[in-house]
Amino acid sequence: METQRDGFASSVGAFTATVASAVGLGNIWKFPYLAGVNGGAAFVLTYLLAVALVGLPILVAEHAIGRKMRQDAVASYARVVPKEGFWAVIGYAGIVAAFFIMAFYSDVAGWVFSYIPKSLIAAIRGTAPLESKAFISLSSGTWEPLLWQAGVVVFISIIVLAGVSKGIERATKLTMLILLGLLILCDIRALTLPGAFKGVQFLFEPDFSKLSGAVILSALGLAFFKLSLGMGTMTTYGSYMPHTVRLVPNASRVALADTLVSILAGLAIFPAVFAFGFEPASGPSLLFISIPAVFSKMPLGNYFTVLFFLLSALAATGAMISLIEVPVAWLSGKMNLKRPTAVLITATGILVLGLPATLSLGPWADVKLFNMGFFDLLDYIQQNLLLPLGGLAIALVAGWRLPKAEFLRELETAEPNKPWYIPVLYTFIKFIAPALIILVFLNGFGVFGK
Repeated sequence: METQRDGFASSVGAFTATVASAVGLGNIWKFPYLAGVNGGAAFVLTYLLAVALVGLPILVAEHAIGRKMRQDAVASYARVVPKEGFWAVIGYAGIVAAFFIMAFYSDVAGWVFSYIPKSLIAAIRGTAPLESKAFISLSSGTWEPLLWQAGVVVFISIIVLAGVSKGIERATKLTMLILLGLLILCDIRALTLPGAFKGVQFLFEPDFSKLSGAVILSALGLAFFKLSLGMGTMTTYGSYMPHTVRLVPNASRVALADTLVSILAGLAIFPAVFAFGFEPASGPSLLFISIPAVFSKMPLGNYFTVLFFLLSALAATGAMISLIEVPVAWLSGKMNLKRPTAVLITATGILVLGLPATLSLGPWADVKLFNMGFFDLLDYIQQNLLLPLGGLAIALVAGWRLPKAEFLRELETAEPNKPWYIPVLYTFIKFIAPALIILVFLNGFGVFGK
């Protein structure tokens, strides 16, 4: 059965695919604006600590369980602990989370993809940059956001349709290379602006007076979301990894690469923001309103706007590929469906769920569930309920239910010896990560106040 299952063809492919899953709009959009509203460097340092204490241990646990079982996320957790098949709920929760995230994420990705031709036309014509009213018209519209959302889902589905090695692996190798090149190009331009050093200081000189319990918990939550944890993607990708991959070093490189992309994105944004006197704490609108306005003030700035949205689209692509692959892998395995059928069912489900999510920002804005629009409700459920609980359950399986020797044996596969960091990491998985995840979960429900 295992020989018939597609997988990553190389260790490099496994690394780039995993990085592409972790790198998404969270790096280009969410990380910069959260750093902006939470004091810059102090938040960045807190985030790095959160990655080390929570992100890396859970990432390793997911990869180890996935590779050990060589099955989709549901089957992996159903069978990893004999006689305790109820852990399959982790996989099912991951599938639900994947659909929920894609329902609103594909909408935001549609905005990003639409800004590529919009900004290119503005650059060629030499017209004024995209203004806030252009973004409001797009995000609160009806047919335009729906069409872009559908186009994005079809585009991602075509990549996933080609399979793991020929589709996902090839696409992510290319997108990650181009994304890194574009980021560096935007960084060079931003850092050469007069007054850009204030943005560098903002990003790298911590002001610890800005730190609070809410900021620390926000950094923990972001580390969880950005590394695609608790949603089945890393377990699924782990099941595709060859036994030549050293899991802990590979996961460490993924976490470092993901953080590097976030910092490079910050270096592309904040020096330019400070150079032209914009507000770094402008929230989610930073990407769609502030960036076009900031870049328009540079020489050839309209063309750099095009590059910035192109790299944002590439970042979103890798994340969406991994999200779609979770239900596709389950439908292909459990339901024994052919990949084209599994992809079609998944894409259709995402679009059906995405319709009310997209329209809830426009024509259906007055329709509320629990005082939230459908877009915000899906985001709230996955971020505050599904992902933390999924991550906590994964830590419990890896640290408490799976025999220690068995789990460590998977981590030590391909290692030339028994490195010291594996038992240390196991301690983090068993004790530290679960405790911090519980704090994130409680914070999501307002236990610690505002």
